[in-house]
Parts: sequence; structure tokens; C-alpha cells
Amino acid sequence: MEHKESLPACGLKQGFDNDRYIELQSSRIRKRINDFGGKLYMEFGGKLFDDYHASRVLPGFHPDSKLKMLCALRSDAEIVIAINAADIENSKYREDLGITYDKEVMRLIDSFREVGLYVGSVVMTRYNGQRAADAFKNAMESMGVKVYRHYPIENYPKDVGHIVSENGFGRNEYIETTRSLVVVTAPGPGSGKMATCLSQLYHDNKRGIKSGYAKFETFPIWSLPLKHPVNLAYEAATADLDDVNMIDPYHLAAYGETAVNYNRDVEIFRVLEAMMTRIFGECPYKSPTDMGVNMAGFAITDDAACCEAAKQEILRRYFKTACARTRDNNDSNDLRKIELLMQEAGISDTDRSVVPAARAVAERTGKPATAIRLPDGHIVTGKTTDLLGASSAALLNALKYVTGIPDEIDLISPEVIQPIMHLKVEHLGSRNPRMHTDELLLALSICAVTDPNASLAMESLSELRGSEVHSTVILAHCDEKLFGKLGTYVTADPVFEDKNLYHG
Repeated sequence: MEHKESLPACGLKQGFDNDRYIELQSSRIRKRINDFGGKLYMEFGGKLFDDYHASRVLPGFHPDSKLKMLCALRSDAEIVIAINAADIENSKYREDLGITYDKEVMRLIDSFREVGLYVGSVVMTRYNGQRAADAFKNAMESMGVKVYRHYPIENYPKDVGHIVSENGFGRNEYIETTRSLVVVTAPGPGSGKMATCLSQLYHDNKRGIKSGYAKFETFPIWSLPLKHPVNLAYEAATADLDDVNMIDPYHLAAYGETAVNYNRDVEIFRVLEAMMTRIFGECPYKSPTDMGVNMAGFAITDDAACCEAAKQEILRRYFKTACARTRDNNDSNDLRKIELLMQEAGISDTDRSVVPAARAVAERTGKPATAIRLPDGHIVTGKTTDLLGASSAALLNALKYVTGIPDEIDLISPEVIQPIMHLKVEHLGSRNPRMHTDELLLALSICAVTDPNASLAMESLSELRGSEVHSTVILAHCDEKLFGKLGTYVTADPVFEDKNLYHG
């Protein structure tokens, strides 16, 4: 077995109190509801069900924390899902889930209902008679989901006088809601969440209904310094969106206090302020930061642990972006942005401990290598052999380590490996006879029928969750996908294993 000595676990120490966060966040939202007389439209940004970015940079934050927070407000909350009608017409796709935005709306509704949250309706924004949008509306209403239409507004968001009028927001269908907290979420960015909230404020005001607006975004964390690693990690995660963290100038001018926001909210605030002034006679907020209700910064219990976790996330984003640039053969600015963020955080690629470990094996063997850092800090490595790819070898060595199975014991019989290699090369046309990680686990499952050690290894796969993985070459899609399913954080050096022009 290729391995290295155990190192102190890095980035795994808890630094965030999840229970305190849910308590603080729920209390903050209830207060905001009361501040506006009992009705609040809350624009909900980011991922609700699976916020793995937050869980990586704030160790102790649960990926479903925001969902649990909403469940704590279950009796007061209803969900409105906004989707851009043009995205329905164009079949806009969510790469992370492999489904279109309209299908994601359906998935969201099912997921909300499963945890007892009430979904009041769906609103199609920028509706302009798109046929696919009409079909979507008919399909949803046949399943008992009410769908509303909001229309394009000329010169939005610049012409405030036109927007806040009967020919602007006034044309939109009024969304009937019954709860005090209306959470407006969406399948992805550009869906019109803010415009939906403001349109509702306009119609409520006409009807004499007291209501307000707030925004819930986890990042950047306004109460942390601008160059705090957690906020830098957010910039790294959104490098392709041109999001930039900045000091909120409106907050500084109004209160003499520094608070961190990001460029899009700062840029739109003057327009938002004018719209709310038109609706209410005055704007209840003096800054973009005032609009937010995020309390994540006040649940951090170990700043050093969060700083280290955030630095590791920046490095993961660096490798991911570098590999994407190599795969796509482009020269985007995204990588340069992240390199600058690494400089600001004072880190280099070798500060990811599995990187030098994998590179050392590759340098010694002259072939691709993989390193896995397990949750206890121990690092195992895998080298390329005639039978196994480096990632498969590292995976097998990791399973031996967590189970205590001696190095010299074969978990997979050569009698099982040879037929698989023969099938790949002679019948399926593969040039690479070595087993990928998914093929390795299939072979291991076959051996587990008669071999107790193989069975023990199979049952120990869950112990790899949270491990860090690095390959010295860009991984095959099947290997990258499998490591993701195992709950590990995988990166790779941005080079291909061979010199071929085409890499499928």
C-alpha cells in the first residue's frame, strides 16, 4: 500500500454552531415580519436543500440548515417559486442536477412538500406568450399548482416611474398568499425573485395591506471583514458570475460602520430605494445590508477553523477552474481571479495536503498518482499499475486502512479482474484495460459474496465521507462522479494523462 504518516486533521474541526444559527435566523426573520406589520416577502438566494459550499467553509453548518430554519417557521411560511418564462422556452439546464429549470421547479415542490412546507404557487416572470410557458402552466395547474404570470417591463430596472405604475407592476397578476412569511425562491439565478417581491409590495399597498421585503443570502457574510477567507471563498465560488465583495458604501455613510456586501446588491440599491419610496412614500432601508437578514456570522464559534476550511475551499475552486480551462481549451478570466484570491488569502496549491502527497508518488513512479486524506488526517496514496488506475488503487488502499485489513491481502481476486479487463478491451473497444473506480467497486461487490474482507471493505465505504482526494491528472468522468457520490472532495492537476487531442 502506498501511504504516508497521519497528519493533524485540517479543516475538519467544528467552527460553526448549527443549532444557534437556526435559532438566531428564525428569530431575526420573525422580528422582520413584525417590523412590517405582519407580512414579509423574503427573497431567498442560494441553495436551500443542499448548501454544500456553506458546509465546507463553515464546518458545522449542515447542508440543509436553511431548510430546517424554514421548517422552524413552518406554520407562518409559504413558498412561491419564480421561474423566468424565457428559461422554460429555451429549456435552460441545471448542470449540477442534469435537469431543466421547469423540471427543477417540480422537484423543488416535491421536496418542500416532503418536509411539510406549503408551496402556495409558481410565478412565471417575463412572460410574453411563450408556447412552452403556456404548456408548463397548463401542466402545473392540472396537478393542482396555481401559476401566475408577470410580464416584461420596458426599461427595467432604470425607469422607476414606469415600473412602479399600472403599466409596470400593475400589469402583473397578483399572487394570492395566505401566510405572514412568503419565501420567494427559484430554480436558478435570473429568475426574477426581487421583481416578484416588489410587484407584490406594489399590489399589497394598493389593497391597503401592510407588507415588506427582505433578502436572505448566506454569502458574503456582512459581519465578517471584507478579506476574511470565508468571504474570499464566496468570490472564488462565483468567479464566473462577476460577483465582487465590497464594503457597503450606503451602510458606511448611514451608520459609520463597515459591512460587507457584493457588487450586484450595491449597484441595484439606488433603484430599489427609489421603487420602495414610490410604493411606501419612503424606503425602510438605508443600505443593501439593511435589507438582509443573514445571521450566519454570529454562529461562528471558531474563526480559525472556518478560516482554514475556507482556504481549502478556495484551493478546490482553483483546481476545478484550472481543469475546466484545460478541458475547454479556453482562456477565461475566472482562473486569474481565483489566483488573485489565493494571493489575498496567502495560500498556494501545495497548501492542500493531498497535492504534494500525490505529486511525490507521480514523480517517483513516472505515472499518474492519487492521494486520499481520510477524515482522521491519515493520507493514503495510489499509483498506476497494469491492473488498476491510480484512483482505484488509492480507493482500495483507503478501504484497507479504515478497516485495518493488512496491505498484503488482496481484496479483489485476479480471477475477477482479468475477465473485466478482457471485456473492456476485446469487446467494448476500450484502450485502457485498467479498472476505473466504479468498475473496482463492482468487482469488490462480487468478491464480497464469498470473501469476508471484501464484504467488510464494501460496508466501510461510508467512512470515506469527508475525505480529500487529489489526482495528478484530470480524472475520467466516471471516477470524478464516483468520488462525489462517496462524499469526498476531489481535485486534480490540470493536465491530461495522455497527449491525445480528443478526451471524451
